Amino acid sequence: MIKTARFASVLTVVLLFLAGMALAQTDPGVQSANRGTGAALQAVQSDDNGNNPGLNAFFQDGLKRFQDLESVSNSPTGNNGLGPRFNSNSCSSCHAQPVVGGTGAANNPQFGFAGSPVAPRDATPFFIAANGPTREARFPFFFNSNGSANTNAPNGGVEDLFTVSGRSDAGACSLPQPSFNAAQAANNIIFRIPTPVFGAGLIENLDDSTLLNNQAANLNNNFGVGGSFNHNGNDGTISRFGWKAQNKSLHIFAGEAYNVEMGISNLLFTQDRPLPGEDQLGRGLPANCLNLTGTGYPEDNSNPASTPNAAVLDDVSAFGNFMRFLAPPPTGSVVLNGATVSASSIADGAALFSAIGCATCHNPTPGSTQVSSSTPTSSGAGSLSLAAVNAFSDIEIHHMGAGLADNVSQGGAGGDQFRTAPLWGLGQRIFLLHDGRTTSLIQAIAAHDNNGSEADVPADIFFQSLSPSQQQDVLNFLRSL
Repeated sequence: MIKTARFASVLTVVLLFLAGMALAQTDPGVQSANRGTGAALQAVQSDDNGNNPGLNAFFQDGLKRFQDLESVSNSPTGNNGLGPRFNSNSCSSCHAQPVVGGTGAANNPQFGFAGSPVAPRDATPFFIAANGPTREARFPFFFNSNGSANTNAPNGGVEDLFTVSGRSDAGACSLPQPSFNAAQAANNIIFRIPTPVFGAGLIENLDDSTLLNNQAANLNNNFGVGGSFNHNGNDGTISRFGWKAQNKSLHIFAGEAYNVEMGISNLLFTQDRPLPGEDQLGRGLPANCLNLTGTGYPEDNSNPASTPNAAVLDDVSAFGNFMRFLAPPPTGSVVLNGATVSASSIADGAALFSAIGCATCHNPTPGSTQVSSSTPTSSGAGSLSLAAVNAFSDIEIHHMGAGLADNVSQGGAGGDQFRTAPLWGLGQRIFLLHDGRTTSLIQAIAAHDNNGSEADVPADIFFQSLSPSQQQDVLNFLRSL
């Protein structure tokens, strides 16, 4: 009854059906035109004209390191430290669509690792396909002795897909892959795909008061949408990166990814990482899988004797600068069935997106950034200072219901809570939702329509109260982002 009453109360904001329109709605799909995504902020691009010289050098250095292929030891380029377990051997192999810094590409590099020199003794996990999403896997729970999931023993940590066993640069280290097939049989495995990092510096530079004021405005809605923030466990402030907003800063985000996804110890995460079971239920990594570089810990460190100046930084700091200085993805035109969509359709779709409640979470902007010491320009879209963050996200975590729940808790985010995914750049993403389960915007919207989801009412309105023409306008608008 509550849902029915609320549903009735919001119908007044929905535009009337367009009479006589019977065409089915179609996701325009991934837009292939070059929109300029992947460029540095304008303040960074222009820094060599006398405005705080050096920022562009930091950006370019970070971009290069983001694409470096890592090895275990004895690399001629010095990119050592891969493993003992890993999901990929380069940041850009996971963050590649539509350019470096994005999300998973159409051709999944993980598919070719098993049996190759990258991971010679490993098998390809069942959920990795040549043209499927780039993924990491987690087991929500530890296992009972009979192989079933022990729902009283939460796990949730990343189970890296590959090992360095058998590599020519890995010595005698020998490790098994996680039991992915057994986890599937126990219904105890979930997946995540990489999040794009375009515009991440703007999100990082939103102060807590701006986000809290925006939250207060969002709570004044008729769609049953709540929302809260995840918080950093050390200083208690709002965290904002990752699918559950579990990471406070881009520096922490990069350090964790280097350690978890590539197995590389660094100044923020200083030890080799065992799997959760090895660490919490066992005795950690075997001795012959420790210090494989032979150089000690951390493997990624600062380089005070190096030149030029940018090279002095450790990799994690360079990654952080690259992500921080990446411009937000520009909007663009949309092509549907070979024809360019009209600007009026996109504008109508934007209005409907707001009217039916989608923008209650996917705010066009949660506010403007605080003054930044990282870029020289005092304000504007080309700087990190006093710039609007047109992310289409409130940076809050929301209950998304049983259909999207992954039963993994991170920080203050529970098993069915996820950060509102920023939608800027959506027009050029291939795989959608946190686990890449679909490439269709229509199916992604449908996944929001389930029991316990805060997006249930807006999704109901989209499917039950918009005409096919209006639904098409919304889809066209989303692919313009």
